[in-house]
Amino acid sequence: MSDADCVSQFSCAGYRPDLNFPKVMGVLNVTPDSFSDAGQFYSLDEALERALVMEADGAAIIDVGGESTRPGATPVSVDEELGRVIPVIEAIRKESLIPISIDTSKPEVMEAAIIAGANIINDVRALQAHGALDVVAQLQVPVCLMHMQGMPGTMQIQPKYHSVVDEIRFFFQQRMMACINAGILRENIIIDPGFGFGKTLKHNIKLLKNLSVFLDFDVPILVGVSRKSMLGMLLDAPIEKRLHGGIALAVLAVWQGASIIRTHDVKETFDAIHVCNAVKQSS
Repeated sequence: MSDADCVSQFSCAGYRPDLNFPKVMGVLNVTPDSFSDAGQFYSLDEALERALVMEADGAAIIDVGGESTRPGATPVSVDEELGRVIPVIEAIRKESLIPISIDTSKPEVMEAAIIAGANIINDVRALQAHGALDVVAQLQVPVCLMHMQGMPGTMQIQPKYHSVVDEIRFFFQQRMMACINAGILRENIIIDPGFGFGKTLKHNIKLLKNLSVFLDFDVPILVGVSRKSMLGMLLDAPIEKRLHGGIALAVLAVWQGASIIRTHDVKETFDAIHVCNAVKQSS
């Protein structure tokens, strides 16, 4: 597979979505303390219904998370996280063939989720947990490597960079090399600069303005900016009033080459990036 093909396709348990058109990843938090939906989809029936609605609205991937990674969040045990996500993954898989992403940093959860029917691993720690590289290499499924300075509990306490873009580029160089050396295929790697994870508003804006720099890695770029605090700061708006600002950021990200937009607001984001991509790809 050529480098160009690596950008437009990734293996998803035999399914290869065409990333020449940017895809929407719908967020499904099954936690009682999610920053965006306050446990609204914590029950199995509510989570399944939400997943099916997002698919109907245009989501190409459902991202299931059982541990909050909001600033100040406290970790949960492996057993607790498994108890939250595995029933939801199994329920979605019984009703739909849509690719499912498991949002976790724990190797045990990664493996169990893939066995239960998930297809992609989305790790805010970029496989830095002990054993994570080996598990993903054995599973041979796509993995998203996200950049985060620090840990969720403390990441927003005065984050500092000499050059946020250069330091994150170096981080991805190191993590991608670690993945490849562990036996993870390059075409299975996705990168996420980690907006809001150990970054100030100034860092986030700088990162978005220079997002196209990360195209040099020739792998898909995932961007998640939906409802985040950077929008609250820019707009002086609470979470429930950040939709339009989030759409603007998503469009800017797609214009600069993002392949996957992770969002809570699927239909609105799908429509916006569809229009953006049509203009971008016009001859």
